[in-house]
Amino acid sequence: MGTNPADRLAGLSVVVPAYHSARTLAELVARLEPVLRGAADQFEVVLVNDGSRDGTWDVIDRLRQQHDWIRGIDLIRNYGQHNALLCGIRASRYEVIVTIDDDLQNPPEEIPKLLAELRPGVDVVYGAPLAEVHGLWRDLASQVGKIVLSGALGAETARLVGPFRAFRSTVRRAFDDYRGTFVNIDVLLTWGTTRFRAVRVRHDIRADGVSNYNYRRLLTHTLNMLTGFSTLPLQFASVLGLSLTCFGLLLLAYVTGRYLIQGAAVPGFAFLASITILFSGAQLATLGIIGEYLARMHVRLLDRPVYVVREEPPA
Repeated sequence: MGTNPADRLAGLSVVVPAYHSARTLAELVARLEPVLRGAADQFEVVLVNDGSRDGTWDVIDRLRQQHDWIRGIDLIRNYGQHNALLCGIRASRYEVIVTIDDDLQNPPEEIPKLLAELRPGVDVVYGAPLAEVHGLWRDLASQVGKIVLSGALGAETARLVGPFRAFRSTVRRAFDDYRGTFVNIDVLLTWGTTRFRAVRVRHDIRADGVSNYNYRRLLTHTLNMLTGFSTLPLQFASVLGLSLTCFGLLLLAYVTGRYLIQGAAVPGFAFLASITILFSGAQLATLGIIGEYLARMHVRLLDRPVYVVREEPPA
C-alpha cells in the first residue's frame, strides 16, 4: 500500500480527535488532502470535537461544508482522547483507518509509510517517532503503558506504540460492544489481533499551544492503564505479601534462636515499632490496590456511556 497506483486503497478513513485545536485543523486538513488523494480511491476525515471550548466545532463545521470528504462529530463534553478516538473509529466507513493527533506533531505526509507496512499478515502499524522529548512525567507514564502492552504486542513493538496508527477496520469488531468507562485504543487493538508492526516516522514540534496532558491527566491515565487493563498491581501485592511473610518468618526464627541460644529476648522499642509500621504499611498498600480494582468494578456497573454525541451532521 502507498503512493504506487497499484497499491492504492479502495477506501481510507482518517480519525482526528480534536480538543482546543481551532488554529491547527485547517492546516491539518490542507496537508491531509493531497496525501489521501494519492493513497486511496475513496477517503474521509472524521474530526471528533472532544468538548472543546475554543471554537473548534465551528472550524470543523466550516471545513465540513467546504469538503464533502470531511465528517464532523461533536461530543457533548470532554471525554478524553481515547474515548473520542473510539467514537471516530466506530463511525469510520472504509477498510483502513488511520488515527492522527490534531497538533501536527505527526506529519500527514508520513501516512504512506504506515500504509506501506500494512501488508498481508499485518493488521496494525504504529508510526514511532525518530526522536521526541516529552519530559520526565510524560515519559514515565508512557513507559508504564508500554509495560502493560508488552505482553500482548511484544516488548519491541510496545516500545514503539504511539497515537499515530494505521489498522484494518476488521480489527474493531473485537471491541464494537465495549462499554467500559476507561478506554485505551492500544489495549483494545490487542483484543482483535496479535499482528503488529512499527515504522519510524518524522516527529515535528507542536504547531500551537502546549500538550493537554498535565500531571493529573498523566497520573489518571497511568492508573487506568495499570488497574483497568492489567493485573500487575495485584501481582505486585501478592509478591509484596509473600516477601513480607518470608521476612516475618526469618525474623521469628532469629528471635526464637536468640532466646534459645542466649536466653535473652531482642531488646528495643524502636525495633518493634519499625517492624509494626513496615507490616501495617504493606497491608494498607495492598488494601489500596484491591480498592482501586473494586472502584473500577463499581464504575463499570454504573454503565456510564463511553461518550455521548451532541451533533453529527449528515455526510
